[in-house]
Amino acid sequence: MRARRGYRRVMRVTLAALALTASLALPAAAVAATAPPKQPTALGTGGAAATVDPVGTGAAIDTLRAGGNAIDAAVAAAAALGVVEPYSCGIGGGGFMTIYSARTGRVRTIDSRETAPTAMGPDSFTELTTFEQQRVSGMSVGVPGTVRGWALALRRFGTLPLARLLRPGIRAAQRGFVVDQAFFDQTDAAKAIFADFPATAALYLDPDGTPRDVGTVIRDPDLARTYRLLARRGPRVFYRGAVGRAIVRTVRRPPLRPGATRAVRPGLMTRADLGAYRARSRRPTRIAYHGLRIYGMAPPSSGGSTVGEALNILAALAGRAGTPLGGLPREQALHYYLEASRLSYADRNAFVGDPAFFAVPLRGLLSRSFAAERAALVGDRALTSPVAPGDPSDDPRPLPPTDQVAAARSGSTTHLTISDRFGNVVSYTFTIEQTGGNGMVVPGYGFLLNNELTDFTLNPDGSSTPGTANAVQGGRRPRSSIAPTIVLRGNRPRLALGSPGGATIITTVLQILVDRLDFGMSLPDAIAAPRASQRNVAATEAEPAFLAQQDIVDALQARGHAFTEVPEIGAATGIEFLGHGVTQAVAEPVRRGGGSAMVVRPR
Repeated sequence: MRARRGYRRVMRVTLAALALTASLALPAAAVAATAPPKQPTALGTGGAAATVDPVGTGAAIDTLRAGGNAIDAAVAAAAALGVVEPYSCGIGGGGFMTIYSARTGRVRTIDSRETAPTAMGPDSFTELTTFEQQRVSGMSVGVPGTVRGWALALRRFGTLPLARLLRPGIRAAQRGFVVDQAFFDQTDAAKAIFADFPATAALYLDPDGTPRDVGTVIRDPDLARTYRLLARRGPRVFYRGAVGRAIVRTVRRPPLRPGATRAVRPGLMTRADLGAYRARSRRPTRIAYHGLRIYGMAPPSSGGSTVGEALNILAALAGRAGTPLGGLPREQALHYYLEASRLSYADRNAFVGDPAFFAVPLRGLLSRSFAAERAALVGDRALTSPVAPGDPSDDPRPLPPTDQVAAARSGSTTHLTISDRFGNVVSYTFTIEQTGGNGMVVPGYGFLLNNELTDFTLNPDGSSTPGTANAVQGGRRPRSSIAPTIVLRGNRPRLALGSPGGATIITTVLQILVDRLDFGMSLPDAIAAPRASQRNVAATEAEPAFLAQQDIVDALQARGHAFTEVPEIGAATGIEFLGHGVTQAVAEPVRRGGGSAMVVRPR
């Protein structure tokens, strides 16, 4: 009997794999692209996925049903999102992945952050004095890391080959995707940039230079071809072959349309820079909070250190108040949340960068003693920004020079969260930085390039200050705010989450954790809750729904807090593990048009 049950299980997996393979082999003309429905929450067993788009989520679930694990599903979903979310992510950029391995019970991370070309230095952006000049240039393009990151994740943790996991992306590029209102609005905001680059305009604009109408289907046969090249030849074709040569040509000779008046500075990337790129496996950050272990992304991302420091400060403030944060009046707890964010951002700006180039005092930043020092600065009234950084080191030597340039830009990016029936979990954020990256599609290959090097800290004249944590330097990875987070109780996952949103990623993840762990909100409610983001600046950014809480806002303003309204902050996804194999996958219900959550076996 046991043998027959085992045989039936094998047959179910085999038939599911054959069905998936057959469906992905359909030619583009065989199935018309339609806009699939979005469902922001799902409950069930057998594995779960949450992304911003049902095409990405569906690619993950199909992979899980065909026998793949969470890492396989994350790569399949990411490749599909590179087609249907091309302004936020893709193989022209990089990212950070946090992975819980059920086999070892440990959390590990993969850093596929872009690097600066070797020839870059502190004066590379000089005379590019506006952000648009810096962004729309070959100079802003970091060496893309996404493909190497996928390869490293699969080599260490995956079970299926990259060629197979690219099939959903190939199919999506062939069939196309339907333009919705969010995509139309993003295109409309960038149309002047896109119109100056023929390959970009041909893909995303109508002949008159306006965005493709809502309901239009956009197909990307060049990207399908690129994915097929990767499937056949592996990452080498991207870093040392035809795709890499095309990237370098685009960076060094930006393909402007004839007659364009825009001045676009060429970049310095070489084929040697591409060939030398490596993704890195790194230890995660870790703190203890309410008996849980919270793991995040270590430098060059500031996500794990800043979320961790802020939570430690909140724990110190709650201890001083003699009651858990959730037991305080809501207004007082939000005051503490904003002040913890303000202080941790001051330290992030001063001390976090690429650890290969700057001695990041990570242990000090995440120590309880340092959190207590910072919490001691918090009183009944809001601190005045910019707050000076603290001293997280025990080194008697003078601190290195610091740079307190405010983290102002929100950026784009996308996040996905996936689990499988084996117990593995992936929290993965990847990006091309601004909405539409630097605006240049690589001609003939169908993907946008990143503008990640604008994440280096630049002075008003475009120069960068040598010796600071986030200075421009050849081979260096710019600081990121990406914060893919996994929470364990004991050695078992309790929660996984992350968000896009540039510098607001950190406060989005922090606020969701506080709402879920301190205030006892459900994960769907915590993800949907109105947000405020304080990043060591004079006025806290807040969503309209947050500002509509008139009593709370009045009380915070009486404490000296100031607010500025922004349309939305973040677009998170997450998974909560409810026990007995049941998971709840959650995506944004409204932000960025709403997201998509699915499970392998709904209940």
